[in-house]
Amino acid sequence: MPIIETAIDTHIEAINEEVIYQNPLLFLKIWEISADANQFSTLEKHPWHYHKEVEFLAIIEGHLGVQSNHDYVVLGPGDVMVLGSSQPHRSHKPLTDVLHYVVFQIDLGKHFDQSTMPYLYCFSELTQPLDKLNYIFDEQQLAKREAYAFILEIFNESQTRMRGYEISISSIIKRLLLLLLRNDSRNILNYTEESDLIRLRPVLDYISAHLDDKLVVEDACTLLNLSYHYFVKYFKKTMGVSFVEYVNYKRIKKAELLLLTSELSIMEVSYEVGITNMSQFYKLFKRHNQCSPREFKLQMRSESKVAMKAMQPSAEG
Repeated sequence: MPIIETAIDTHIEAINEEVIYQNPLLFLKIWEISADANQFSTLEKHPWHYHKEVEFLAIIEGHLGVQSNHDYVVLGPGDVMVLGSSQPHRSHKPLTDVLHYVVFQIDLGKHFDQSTMPYLYCFSELTQPLDKLNYIFDEQQLAKREAYAFILEIFNESQTRMRGYEISISSIIKRLLLLLLRNDSRNILNYTEESDLIRLRPVLDYISAHLDDKLVVEDACTLLNLSYHYFVKYFKKTMGVSFVEYVNYKRIKKAELLLLTSELSIMEVSYEVGITNMSQFYKLFKRHNQCSPREFKLQMRSESKVAMKAMQPSAEG
């Protein structure tokens, strides 16, 4: 069980850390850290830092001290911890034992597709950071063991990179999210009943079918025969994001797909997803991907070629 204390330090000078994805198509970075026995460090020597990616920690051996916004926790073998997007934190080796653990950083938003999109709002952290979910690992040992196994499985897949490892990792990530969702007895994830999603289904389907058109709230209100103000509040409560934010998200996801799979120019892609103002398109795209559409296209296609080449059998022998 982790030891928990109240954090009293501040994070005024926290560093905004850029995470370089090992595989840009998976939007994640996972690696292991080891430290010999007889080595330890004070917390003050390690600066506060944060990143837009959610971070999971899985301790294989030894002990790791982690300080977040409100808590200081000492994690031991088999322990798991999650740190929410853009949540300042820092860690250190508090004891003189061998330390070995895995760090897993991921942009969760990139792992929701058409079928799982209704659950995006659960992990959007609009109301509470995912740090709050650590109570699951404290109270439910089985859930902690399963989460621990998932993280190590993702790490092993990323290391061996066997054929289809991307499919395997994507599947494990979804299982990890499902584990958190089903074990969240306090409803930190703000899960909405299916009936609310069913009521919005005509609007969600309309948005998907008309991304290349002008989409306005009034049209959605008409579909459900609701007033403007009621619909705006209902949509935000159910989906966790506003109508405009959801539409922009869907447009950028479609743009990503077109950039990867078509030969359309960036301007043509922009028009295909219903954004006729190129300046606005670049701004929205960069907000979601931290790079321009051109940089995204070059980076992703380059990574795809490398991955495909790695899966081809060797000509030798």
